[in-house]
Amino acid sequence: MKQLARLKFSQNNLRVPDQWQQPTGDPAGDHYNNAFKPEEKSTTPAMAAPPLFTAHSMNKYHTDVQKMLTSKIGGYIDGICDAICSAWSTWQSAATMVGVVVNAVTATGGQVVGPPLTPLILAQGPKATPMELKYTTTIANVIGTAWLSYTATIKVPGLPWYPAFAAFPSPVAPPTPNVPCPVVTLTQVPVSVKAATMKPQMIGQLADPQAQYHQQLFDCVCDAFEKVHTIWQTSTMVTNVLGTGPVPTFAPPYVPVGPVVGGVGTMTPGGFV
Repeated sequence: MKQLARLKFSQNNLRVPDQWQQPTGDPAGDHYNNAFKPEEKSTTPAMAAPPLFTAHSMNKYHTDVQKMLTSKIGGYIDGICDAICSAWSTWQSAATMVGVVVNAVTATGGQVVGPPLTPLILAQGPKATPMELKYTTTIANVIGTAWLSYTATIKVPGLPWYPAFAAFPSPVAPPTPNVPCPVVTLTQVPVSVKAATMKPQMIGQLADPQAQYHQQLFDCVCDAFEKVHTIWQTSTMVTNVLGTGPVPTFAPPYVPVGPVVGGVGTMTPGGFV
């Protein structure tokens, strides 16, 4: 995720120092050229890939600013992305799906339940300075709320999860795992976790229009989160939703098998794999 965020941030093509212009003319141009030692006029900038900032020139004072910002902003991006990914992993290992309705082979409905992301992100996000704490709190609150809204929309849209339940030879079908499927096959409304939704919320919650580079920072984090979520939807499987229920028409020897009616399905924790 952090490489996606860094790539998005680099696309802003930010040059530092901010709003600097090369002095020209007489005497400004001459004064500028004479103000620095030869070794200060040509130095090496930070070589981050992708470059988060570009120095206006190879002047030592320009490359020093570029190195400082690359270190601080890059370090923060890495730290907050690591915190988000760790929180996501914790959520995934603990999340379950409950209340799935089972009738014969078909599963419908259900509700995803898992720990909130906000405190998990806050626990591990960068907080070394008051500004980092402010950024981390804002990002954690918005992503945590967005994730709760998103997961509340996830439902099973009538999938054939339990083929054996079409004709089961018992009065009650024992807990049986579902046929695995990707998360993307479930009904869901991911609008709340889109970058276009979360970024304005972060800017509003930060409520500090003078905070330098905050829009670019929020944009890159939200964009990376959305892209990783899209990958997660297709790569994560829904497994171990244990379905069970009665077979009311079971009446041997005349009716030796029957469909499950009014059954329920419950995922064991860690069923999103």
